[in-house]
Amino acid sequence: MTEVLDTTRLRLHDIAHGRSGDKGNRSNISVIPYTEAAYSLLLDQVTEKRVLALFAHKGASAVTRYELPNLPALNFVIDDALEGGVNSTLNLDLHGKTLSFMLLDLPVEVPLDRVQELTQGRRQG
Repeated sequence: MTEVLDTTRLRLHDIAHGRSGDKGNRSNISVIPYTEAAYSLLLDQVTEKRVLALFAHKGASAVTRYELPNLPALNFVIDDALEGGVNSTLNLDLHGKTLSFMLLDLPVEVPLDRVQELTQGRRQG
């Protein structure tokens, strides 16, 4: 029998922050948990498949996730998410730096009894 845990849905930003950049038509977004305890949750829920689905409307064609357990952090390289790149797109401010906010809005399921532990370090406001 599988144990069912009570969970709540939070935004990824509630348990992690991000850093990002761009090169050509690639966006590079790192996701860094506020607490080391949240890293396993990130591994389970912030997958290449979910990130690709999140950026599909922007034309993303592939996502590669790099796991950095010693930091701990995840780094995502997203291909074709910048509509041709900073110098080619007609959109203003479509740099990779702005896309980390899209990823940090991703919903994650967090066990109710771990919310306080996993959100420590998050700036309020």
